[in-house]
Amino acid sequence: MSALLDGNLIGASTLAGVALTDYFVTDRARWLWRYRLDQMAADPGHARWMVRQAIVGDKGLVVGHAGFHGPPDELGMVEIGYSVAPDFRRRGYARSTLTELLRRAAAEPAVTTVRATISPGNVASLATISGFGFVEVGEQWDEEDGLELIFEVPARRVPPV
Repeated sequence: MSALLDGNLIGASTLAGVALTDYFVTDRARWLWRYRLDQMAADPGHARWMVRQAIVGDKGLVVGHAGFHGPPDELGMVEIGYSVAPDFRRRGYARSTLTELLRRAAAEPAVTTVRATISPGNVASLATISGFGFVEVGEQWDEEDGLELIFEVPARRVPPV
């Protein structure tokens, strides 16, 4: 993440073992890398919960990134985050990524609930979570993204294939 934050796409790709795209060094992505690095510096044990590349197929096609906002809270809730690069959108990669995040959460005994927060105007993300059992439970104001709807689903619910 440090290499990405520095805009060193070649170095980051070498460290990751896959070819990352320019999507990983956009201003929005760099904000995420800084935020996650600060989280990991505060508690290195959180690193396993953080963002990873979303890779498709045996050739290692990197279509975006995904992960959790941190480890489960005291109630067992984790919040998911994922993003698919524009060149790969509308191909089912977001749904596949969401499926993998839900499977990972279900495999963790400490996780009881999975949360997704989505801007009410983000039609694509709202469509992505449909069919996964998410229920709208409220809304919040995010300083970076503005108004977000809060959705939750039990962690042990088996995601569709």
